[in-house]
Amino acid sequence: MLNENIKAIRKSKGLSQEELAIKLNVVRQTISKWEQGLSVPDSEMLISISEVFEIPVSTLLGDTVTESKVDDLKVISEKLEIINLQLAQRNTTKRKTLHWLLISLCVVIVTISAVLIALNSPYLGWDYSAPETAVVGVVFHAFEWLFVRLAPIVLIGAIVGIFLTRKKV
Repeated sequence: MLNENIKAIRKSKGLSQEELAIKLNVVRQTISKWEQGLSVPDSEMLISISEVFEIPVSTLLGDTVTESKVDDLKVISEKLEIINLQLAQRNTTKRKTLHWLLISLCVVIVTISAVLIALNSPYLGWDYSAPETAVVGVVFHAFEWLFVRLAPIVLIGAIVGIFLTRKKV
């Protein structure tokens, strides 16, 4: 049973007899004898083997370990494929959402610009002697001042973003 377990675990870890021998500081023939049941590793070597395989010693001494089968690999491969498809779909959804948000941002910037041009800075003719009108005029002026300076930069960035997030053919 021990010999079968050593062989099965070694193969499942993708190690050759030579590679395992190097890790355990023994010759390849020793590994071969263990796997054929011609000899048995001592207790210290069992601990070293379990450390190399990253399993408890009880697993080495316990029930027969089955090798991973092609069917198991196929199932894992199918699951990974499904996960990859889900990630690709999620990325596509994020890209489309960002694309439409950028288009909406451009529309909002153009609309606000058109409104500001049509109003032709109405706060300039306001009566600033009334406190309410003065506050509204200052707020409106601050908004327009910031908008005129930032809107072109944001608009250019949004247009570039639209081109970068468009559907690639």
